[in-house]
Amino acid sequence: MNISFDLDSTLIPNGKEFETEKRSGIAKFFGIEEMRKGTAELITELKKEGNKIHVYTTSFRTKRIIRRTLKYYGITVDRIVNQTENQRELKMRNINSSKYPPAFDFDIHIDDSNGVGIEAERHNFRAIIIEPSDKNWIEKIKKDIKTLHNNV
Repeated sequence: MNISFDLDSTLIPNGKEFETEKRSGIAKFFGIEEMRKGTAELITELKKEGNKIHVYTTSFRTKRIIRRTLKYYGITVDRIVNQTENQRELKMRNINSSKYPPAFDFDIHIDDSNGVGIEAERHNFRAIIIEPSDKNWIEKIKKDIKTLHNNV
């Protein structure tokens, strides 16, 4: 299964909304962003189960910068879609939505935005919405992936 993750307020904090992994002073100096605690373990587990993992963000960060931050935490992903690519693809398809995971062959998208949840219903794609403050976010994602996978 192709699973995509949002970045801001899902894996990378916009403030202090969730606990993050430790980061060295040098990493901070080189612009490595904070990462939600448990992200690397979750992604590793999902990959071991045979899933492909992607980043799907409406951020204008370059793919290189995103990949560098992920690599610092030991995370590799199969594909990164940033806002530049997202806008181009959705415009080509004439889709009026902030995100549309099926355009990139993503089966499930994980995000913090309730708006993306509404778009998922409106445009018939599968999304898991997690609250930034949810301490059981990993369990919720695993449970919801199983449920969605069984309903395919």
